[in-house]
Amino acid sequence: MISIYQLKPRFQQALQPVCDFLYRQGFTANQVTIAAILLSAGLGFLFLCYPHAAIVLLLMPFGLLLRMGLNAIDGMMARQYGMESKLGQVLNELGDVLSDLFIILPLAIISTMNSGIIILFAMLTILNEFAGILGQAMGGTRRYDGPMGKSDRALIIGLFCLVGYYWQSVFLYGNIIFGIASILLIISTFSRLKNAIRLA
Repeated sequence: MISIYQLKPRFQQALQPVCDFLYRQGFTANQVTIAAILLSAGLGFLFLCYPHAAIVLLLMPFGLLLRMGLNAIDGMMARQYGMESKLGQVLNELGDVLSDLFIILPLAIISTMNSGIIILFAMLTILNEFAGILGQAMGGTRRYDGPMGKSDRALIIGLFCLVGYYWQSVFLYGNIIFGIASILLIISTFSRLKNAIRLA
């Protein structure tokens, strides 16, 4: 099914000069992965402290775009410069889940939104990533099927905050937005499991 992830090859091509620069400066793929986790934690902490501050709402979409860039670069560096390792795989998978939780859970403090819906969205995110890993565990490939994969979630949250910067009434529709996103996560998870089993 359609997903922002399908644009990854073009995104990586645009990031290639940055990837080469970081390598020349002596950075490793694992360091880039950790930087993405710390960035997500910082964004979540800022939102938790100042959920309606205009500057924080504006920082979120740009921070999420930077996180996605770092997520792409760490894999590129690992493959292109022989930095692949078991530790890197663990950091990558665990880091994606932690980063999502750091970003998603603070949304639960928005007074106009049902915290249960946000918690459900966060739990479904974990299941979705677990389903993706199962494809590889069963002898196939890591599944990234959409809708509502990692890139799609970043887009939804980034747009939600960006719109909130200009029009804070969007928070009144947060339950609907993340309710629909949760349904799409369920569809994505079943799609990943189905394809993992079929291709194993």
